[in-house]
Amino acid sequence: MKRRDFLKAAALTGLATTLKWKDGMELMAQKQSTGSKIPDLVAVMGGEPAAMFRKAIVEMGGMGRFVKKGQRVTIKPNIGWDRSPERAANTNPELVAEIVRQCLQAGAKEVLVFDHTCDEWKKCYTNSGIEAAAKNAGAKVVPGHESSYYREVTLPKGKRLKQASIHTAILDCDVWINVPILKNHGGAKMTISMKNLMGIVWDRGYFHRNDLQQCIADICTLGKAPVLNVVDAYRVMKTHGPQGRSEADVVNPKAMFVSTDMVAVDTAATKFFGQIQEMPLDSVGHIANGAAHKLGTMDLESLTIKRISL
Repeated sequence: MKRRDFLKAAALTGLATTLKWKDGMELMAQKQSTGSKIPDLVAVMGGEPAAMFRKAIVEMGGMGRFVKKGQRVTIKPNIGWDRSPERAANTNPELVAEIVRQCLQAGAKEVLVFDHTCDEWKKCYTNSGIEAAAKNAGAKVVPGHESSYYREVTLPKGKRLKQASIHTAILDCDVWINVPILKNHGGAKMTISMKNLMGIVWDRGYFHRNDLQQCIADICTLGKAPVLNVVDAYRVMKTHGPQGRSEADVVNPKAMFVSTDMVAVDTAATKFFGQIQEMPLDSVGHIANGAAHKLGTMDLESLTIKRISL
């Protein structure tokens, strides 16, 4: 779908509680942030990934709100598939690089980037463009393909998932940032912030064998939650996820959603996705399960939301 056609479709249908268009071009708030209050969620559209993040993080109070001098930071993008950026199976490498730079500028001692990939990890890291982009920005890129990188933890609040082996890049860092791509998923319906936590776990097969939607919510009860969730919707895989078949599965809305609340940001992103491809919110069960765990809210009308058009 061309950007002009996407904007026209969005203008015709409206975006209920997520985004609302004025003249098909400008994002307007249903409930805008006012004064100096930091918004609960920032939605940006119309720019390149790095530029949208720079705008969003300023609205969120700056990277220094989340990363302190001397801290070890882990960034967890989606690098699961041996696909180029144009295929929208993985997080945009330009976005990952900008977040690395921002963390280092905030005084981070070290920034790690990793994922437990689905395809062969070296090919995923290389062909996604993320390894080169992250390294060039100053990060250390670490693998996740061996069980020795993981330690078992208990999940006292989990309903179906009671324990899991978690990558040490998450367990041993001071803070971590969750950077998923927004896309369709055949099993979970959507891949966004909550689903991206499957990439910090060694045995993902357990999720698929034991109520995938509940296990996704359960892993998010991990005591060490991300300090920030940055949803990459620059390119969006609308069908045949999570791998995609061709670039015909991809649209290019050039959007981004940022929040400290995984449930809220996934709710907003799913509603946004629903204007591209039909996706009822109640079909993405792990979001409601996350709200039931009190991980965040699905009530976007209760939040202060800042919407920006570049």
